[in-house]
Amino acid sequence: MNKPRQADWTGKDQGEGLQSSEDAKFYALSTRFKPFSNENETLVVQFSVKHKQGVDCGGGYVKLFPDTMNQEDMHSELEYYIMFGPDICGFGNNKVQVILHYQGKYHENKTIKCRINKDTHLYTLIIHPSATYEVKIDNKQKPRKWDEQLQIEDGEDKKPEDWEDFEYIPDPEAEKPDDWNEAMDGEWEGPLIPNVKYKGKWKPRIIDNSKYQGEWIHPEIDNPEYKPDPNICHYYNISVLGLDLWQVKSGSIFDNFLLTNDEEFAEEVGNMTWGTRKVYQALKSKIGLLLKQ
Repeated sequence: MNKPRQADWTGKDQGEGLQSSEDAKFYALSTRFKPFSNENETLVVQFSVKHKQGVDCGGGYVKLFPDTMNQEDMHSELEYYIMFGPDICGFGNNKVQVILHYQGKYHENKTIKCRINKDTHLYTLIIHPSATYEVKIDNKQKPRKWDEQLQIEDGEDKKPEDWEDFEYIPDPEAEKPDDWNEAMDGEWEGPLIPNVKYKGKWKPRIIDNSKYQGEWIHPEIDNPEYKPDPNICHYYNISVLGLDLWQVKSGSIFDNFLLTNDEEFAEEVGNMTWGTRKVYQALKSKIGLLLKQ
């Protein structure tokens, strides 16, 4: 097992995080606290992660364990209560894992897509006392605009001046017959031949869509056969928060871990930590573009 190393942030005010540092490794790191229960209370699990390396296969999630968990023998087979966060393996398999332990089994959500760019993102899981939960990414539950196009036409691409638009062209060697009568036969038009310079209908080149957010999954409806259990999602001795994951390409940075029963407080903390960093990164990017001009 490898412990993530301290991340190197640009700028003294950027704080510190935990960064995976070796490729193709399992990572295990945890912290213990006084056991608590979320019975009859809201439970909020929140943290930020930045896949600085452009992860193509690897986990970016956290786990909550019971107080019986042995931190010295941490591995992927240990029983846990909750697993939450982004999990990426290949382009088409990127989702936010929400796995809840209930009656000896793990129940998995399969419909929430995660972000796959190199920006820092804030992931928030809110489990309500009513045995329901919601997931927010970057302090937003629902996107105002959702772009499902993986690639788009390049709006700056222009058709070359010598581009041949016609698949067939008049035969330049054809001659009008001597007995052609335009009054009776109409205007003479020579036969068409294939245009050897024709490359097909011109289209702008295709580029990656920088606004692509993944496939939008339509909200599901209530299951009429569902039978509520008031004890589902209630855990009575939560005591360890840990990173237990595998990464093919290292470099992910984890930060701003928070466990609380206050949704508003979690949102405020997210805005003060991840939100501040987001503004900093946006300004840094704009300054870089201005310097290149």
